[in-house]
Amino acid sequence: MAHTIPEMKTQTKSRSGKSGRTKVQSTRDASAAAHATTKKPPARRRILLVDDDAGVRGSLLEVLVEENYDVIPANDGQQALELIASSSIDLVLLDLNMPRKNGWDTFERLSAEHPIVPVILITARPNQLFTAVNAGVGALLEKPLDIPILLETITRLLAESVETRLARIAGHDTSFRYAVGRPERPTTQSRSPSPST
Repeated sequence: MAHTIPEMKTQTKSRSGKSGRTKVQSTRDASAAAHATTKKPPARRRILLVDDDAGVRGSLLEVLVEENYDVIPANDGQQALELIASSSIDLVLLDLNMPRKNGWDTFERLSAEHPIVPVILITARPNQLFTAVNAGVGALLEKPLDIPILLETITRLLAESVETRLARIAGHDTSFRYAVGRPERPTTQSRSPSPST
């Protein structure tokens, strides 16, 4: 016969004749109930940031950490492959122009060994759109980066299904984000008035 917790407390109290045992049981129940309703904070998503330019890497790392991402920086493609082999990664930001192992070679290995990890290519190299789409890249963002677009793209790719990621790698039509580099702000120069003749 199943008993509810209040019935069990009453039985324990009446059998023992002591109220101390009931008090301990009630405290345990309250503690267990509080623990069961306490939600753990969501795990921070891990981004592998691969860029040989220390300035770009540092700036992006600051932005992403401020957005509550756990960022693992890598100087080049070889280091990125070593890190992803030993760490759980949710998304990769990958530069194309790097020493040791360039971005395309790194992407090829990443997509073969970790096909469900979305990759955003970040590059100053022109004419990469069709190659990126055909390779199954999650997004291509040209430098200089537009940070709000980068953050929106990261959010979208982290939320997409595994099926969508696999379909992209297999060459099926899926959503793709391409953003042309944000134009540099023009510097203001003061000109001397030209003399009138």
